[in-house]
Amino acid sequence: QVQLVESGGGLVQAGGSLRLSCAASGSIFSINAMGWYRQTPGKQRELVAHITSGGSTNYEDSVKGRFTISRDNAKNTVFLQMNSLKPEDTAVYYCHADVTVRGVWSHSAGYWGQGTQVTVSS
Repeated sequence: QVQLVESGGGLVQAGGSLRLSCAASGSIFSINAMGWYRQTPGKQRELVAHITSGGSTNYEDSVKGRFTISRDNAKNTVFLQMNSLKPEDTAVYYCHADVTVRGVWSHSAGYWGQGTQVTVSS
């Protein structure tokens, strides 16, 4: 199996910064895309940022210019640098990875982290 562990969430004042990290481990042959999603109560989980194994990125419009996604392929880790945070960014942030799983039968699967709370106060 594959495990994703997020870290870096917390409480920050509006205008501040946080850096989220997500490290993948387990029966990994390779990781294609990785991304960050967020969810607030009563809302569907939405894509915040996405990065391919080759480094191509895309962002949700409201975070573009403020957030930066990056990855360290050697460490199977993805980061989300969040600057100029706004109260509207408050959510549980989830890491996701599309993984080619190592095993008798190679297959691709998606995995989620357990989430890390980001709270931005005004």
